[in-house]
Amino acid sequence: MNPAYIALLVLEGLMGVFLVVLILLHSPKGEGMGGIGGTATLFTGKRGAEAGLDRLTWGVAFGFLLVCTVLGFGFIKP
Repeated sequence: MNPAYIALLVLEGLMGVFLVVLILLHSPKGEGMGGIGGTATLFTGKRGAEAGLDRLTWGVAFGFLLVCTVLGFGFIKP
């Protein structure tokens, strides 16, 4: 097998696990069913760690999509 293909497969797996962990680290965005009574605090600004976590999550998601596209369309043959 092509070493570049194997490296991308390993990278895809690691990025997938890392993406799941990053998504689970995010705080809840709303009150869920408790927000029906009007006590929900939607539209609050993000600060500090939450904004950084957001950027990191988007970056990993974009990288994961890029690696999946390269592998899926066969730009690198096995």
